[in-house]
Order: sequence, then structure tokens, then C-alpha cells
Amino acid sequence: MRHLPPRTTHRRILGALATALLCAGGLAAPAAARDAGPRAAPQLDNGLALTPPMGFNNWNSTGCRAEFNESMVKGIADIFVDKGLKAAGYQYVNLDDCWALPQRDANGELVPDPVRFPNGIKAVADYVHSKGLKLGIYTSAGTKTCNSAGFPGGLGHEYSDARQFADWGVDYLKYDNCNNQGVDAVQRYTTMRDALEATGRPIVYSICEWGSNKPWEWAADVGNLWRTTGDISDSWGSMLSIMKQNLPLASAAGPGHWNDPDMLEVGNGGMTDTEYRTHFSMWSVMASPLLIGSDLRKATPETFDIVTNSEVIAVDQDPLGKQGTVLSSEGGRWVVSKEMADGSRTIALFNETGTAQHIATTAQAVGLPKAAAYTQRDLWKHQSFNTAGTVSATVPAHGTVLLRVTADKKWATNPPAVELGLDSGPLVEAGGTVDLTTTVTDLGRTPALQVSAALTGPAGWEVAPASATSKTVLPTGTALTTKWKVTAPAGTAVGAYDFTLSAAYRSPAGVRVKSRLPFQGSVVVPPPAGSSYLGDLPWMSSSNGWGPVERNTSNGESAAGDGKPITLGGTVYAKGIGAHADSSIEYYTGGRCSSVSAQVGVDDEKSAKGTVTFEIWADGKKVAATGVLTTAMPAQPLSADVSGAQVVRLVVTDGGDGNDSDHADWADARLSC
Repeated sequence: MRHLPPRTTHRRILGALATALLCAGGLAAPAAARDAGPRAAPQLDNGLALTPPMGFNNWNSTGCRAEFNESMVKGIADIFVDKGLKAAGYQYVNLDDCWALPQRDANGELVPDPVRFPNGIKAVADYVHSKGLKLGIYTSAGTKTCNSAGFPGGLGHEYSDARQFADWGVDYLKYDNCNNQGVDAVQRYTTMRDALEATGRPIVYSICEWGSNKPWEWAADVGNLWRTTGDISDSWGSMLSIMKQNLPLASAAGPGHWNDPDMLEVGNGGMTDTEYRTHFSMWSVMASPLLIGSDLRKATPETFDIVTNSEVIAVDQDPLGKQGTVLSSEGGRWVVSKEMADGSRTIALFNETGTAQHIATTAQAVGLPKAAAYTQRDLWKHQSFNTAGTVSATVPAHGTVLLRVTADKKWATNPPAVELGLDSGPLVEAGGTVDLTTTVTDLGRTPALQVSAALTGPAGWEVAPASATSKTVLPTGTALTTKWKVTAPAGTAVGAYDFTLSAAYRSPAGVRVKSRLPFQGSVVVPPPAGSSYLGDLPWMSSSNGWGPVERNTSNGESAAGDGKPITLGGTVYAKGIGAHADSSIEYYTGGRCSSVSAQVGVDDEKSAKGTVTFEIWADGKKVAATGVLTTAMPAQPLSADVSGAQVVRLVVTDGGDGNDSDHADWADARLSC
């Protein structure tokens, strides 16, 4: 932990350093910095952002395109009101880069682009304020912003820029990190803090230095929120990597000072609705700022349903201000618990893997007192149940079950919680039949009555029970277990197919409850005998941190097919798989294969950055792994015995430092069967 001097002394020291360093670097120190004299001690206790800020940022939806203009921003404010976002708690309509001209005026002041904003920023702020909302703006703690057009940054102009922002009626500043000239981060961000405070206007201060200098260690008395990672992108791998970096920082967060894992991607199209619900759930459990990054002008009803879920938002906005902490994460089965102001706990059961998983904890394990039973509220189903203490669910692939559990005396008014489970998603060859076992388990203190189960599959498939599908009564902790025969029609194409396990039951008070568990089964082909290149074989599923997984080339960039020859340490490989952390690729091996082998490392297409680890999993167990590999290291051999495994999974993680430039090659990857 970096130890800072007392605030008043700290600010005087930094003020002197700022003037000296800026002048030495050829940058004019602002007049206010030269003339202001002693000021009162800082207060970041500034009374702002006592809960995580909620709003919108335009960058992901418009970038620097011409459509980013006054009309668009006013339209977003209208949507906030018309679509219920304002009512749900969203306040800030934030402008990102490209709002200004590339040059300051003769007085050194920022000039709004007269084409984009013909009436200036104040007119936009006035309109947003007329809707009962607030306006945010962007600049960088450098000589220029991050856009290649070279818009002016705030370094050396902090006081005059802050004064302009305040005069325009700005309520929120996002302060980026580009073109920072190597000036110390604490100094740069503290100077703008002081400049904002000197305006006398309450302006939420968002530090966007990408986690490069560990702001969670020093920024609590500098900004209201600070980015903990690099930029998010609209992919499962990117979201997952950022979540994993942000989760360990829970102790740094609290009212007025929040960890910021970047804006929401919900609705941008690169993930499924299940994945977007996970994204929104986990950001809320982490007490993260909720800044919508999708184009609200084109958002679907499903997107609005996710981002306006009042029960999930209440988790994020809980006044206690605790960030959720990780209780377990074994095998990609995460339990994250967040303490709430009313004494309850919100529990995220999050499934990182590509197949449905049973994830469990207990009420006492998350810190609730011992009790006869508890009330358990499902925040996506909007239903309440009673539980005897077990908190568990079978969670769909990439899904999250979000539960709020309370030790109260009203538990008996709710029906018992039940968990729908299965031994695994069916893996079946076309024309073949497989067995599947499902369970309906009573987790409640009260019995479940008249319990029935049903299983449905794709049209044309045969799904038939091979044992009982109902029970008159399920006491606490007991289950209805049903065996099924699942047959795929001959000629069915290889791929994933949707199934649904349904259950119905009655509480002792007569309340009827219906529950559903969607999951996927796969039509697979047996692996060929002998040694085969994995880049030539069909995979069951794949996810990637940047663009798609590529066959027999490097990952390249975000477009499909843009990879280059796989190259590790100057050696070119004709065969292999190009991935990017965080990545997961699943192959059906059907118990017929003996080993997987590859040469692994960070592709030469990234010459400086890149830190990854490689893992091989067999039927949910890690059977081989490397340590952290860097761009500077040669290819490393990695192999594993996968005898008897039905499914083999190749995993790349980010090495614990974010997934920037983590281009990972499974070179010469082979499967022996």
C-alpha cells in the first residue's frame, strides 16, 4: 500500500511538483495553480457517488462518428425518461471523446465542435437538466485525448478546463490516461481533483487510468471511482477477464469511492441474453458503476428488461456500499456474496463453464445467523421461497442465479425452494440414444407436494421417461429422480440443441409453483482413430477474449479469419489453434482418446505485451497446466493424459493481469485416439 502524507501537505507538495514538472516539460502551468495560494483541506468525502453512479456513455454506440452530436445526446435524455431508465435510477448522460475541436482557442480554452454541438455544451447540459438528469463529459490526463484526431487533453490546463466544465453545468468528469507524458499518475489525477473542487460545483470524478498504477491503493481520497482494468469489449472472454480482475479488490470499494470495471456491454450483440444477465448481475454484486454502453436508440425490449431490473439494481445501489466477495470458484463454479444494509446477503451463483453446473453454499457460510429457515428471493424470477439453509442451483452455461437470502420470521409464508438438476447435458451421436438423469430436490424447510417433472427437447427428437416422473411428497433434502432416454434423429447435424427440464409442485399452503431449467445437449461425432490435429477437428463450443477462435492461424484481431501464420519464438507452425485470453474450447472425445499435446505460448504478432496460462481439462478436472507465459518466452510443451474422458477442454487465462494482447497459440495441437 502506498502511504500518502496528510491531505493538506499532500496537496501542497503535489501542487509544487505539478508546476515544476509541467514547466520543465514545456507545458504552461495554469494561472490558477500559480495564483491560488493555500486552500482548504480536500474533501473527497465530497458527498457525491454515495452509491455507484448509474447512467450512459456514448462511446460503444457511436464512437467518434458524425452521429455523436447534440441531437443524439438530447435523444438519449428523452429515452431515459420515456423508457423508464430515469425511474430505475439512471442519472448521468455522459459524453465521451470527440466533443471538442482539435485546437484550443486563443485563450487556451476548449472549444466544443460547432458541427456536433452548434449550441455549445451548456445548452446540452441545460436540456439534460430539464429532464431531471445530469451531464457528464470526457477528457484525458495528458496533452491529448485517446482519439487519433488529437483532441486537447487536460494536462497543464486542469484549472481552466475544470472551470469551463463547471460553467457549462457538467456534473461528471471521466478523466482518461492517454498521452500523459510520463507524469506521475497520482500527481496528474490529484491536480484535476483540486481543480474540480476549486470550481465549487459538485462534479463526480471518474479516474480512468486503466488500473495501470493500482488506483485502488491511492485514489480513495482523489476520485469517486477509478477504472481497475483496460477497456471492456462486447465478448464473453473480455467481460470474464475484467470481472476476475475486479473481484479481488472488494476492500477498496465503499460509498463515494468505487472500483470501476468499465461500462456495461448489455445489448451490444456480442453475447447472449444469458451472458448479459450474468454481466449485469456480477457488476451489481461488485457494486460497480452501471453505465450503459449500448445504443439505446436501437435497444431491444430484452435489453431494457435487463438494465431496468429493479431488484438487481437495488443490490448495486445498496447504501451499505459493500462490494461482493468471492467465497469459492472451483472449476468455474463461483459463489460471490454481498452483505446488504438490511442484514441480508445477495448471493451470485455464477457458472463460468460451457455446461450446466450445480453450484452451492449455505446461509451460514455467507454470514447469516443460524436459523430454522430463511427467505430466499430469486432476483431474476422475482419469486420468494423458503430454504432450510442450503443455497444452491443448477446454473445454465455462462449463467448466474442471483438470490437474496434473509434470516427472517416470515419464511414459512413462502413455498419451499427446489433445485432442478441433471447429471450432464446429453452428448449423443446422430441416430443414437443416450441416458439422462434429472432431479428435483426440495431445499425448503417445508415439504413440496404433488411434484412432477417433464423434459422437452428439439422437434423430432425422442425424449421418453424410463422411471417415475412424479411424487406425492418431497420432504426436506429429498429428491424426485427420473431417468430418461434421449434419441437424436439420424442425420441430425453436429451442434448444440436446446432442452428444458420443468417441474411443478405445491406448497403446504396450496401455492402452485412452476420452475424451469434450460440447458443444452450436443450432437457429436466420434473422434477419428490415430493422431489428429485439433485445428482440423470440430469443437463442441468455443469462447474467446477477442474475436473468434481461429483454426490453424493466430488469433489476429477481432474479425473472423484475420489471423496470421502461428509463430512462437520465430518458429512457424502450419497447424494449431489461435486463441485470446480468456478462452475455452471444448472437444468431444467420447472416452476413446488417450492424450492431448501442443506447443503453447504467446504469438509473435504481439511483440511486447501478453501474459497467459494454458490449461487442459478432462471431464471438468484440470489435468495439465503451464505457469504464466510471456511474449519473451519460447514455446513450451504441454500434454495431458485424457484417457476415458468424454469431453476435453482447452483453456487460456490472462495470467492474472488482464487480457491486453494475450494472443495465445496452441501450436501443433494434437489429439491421440
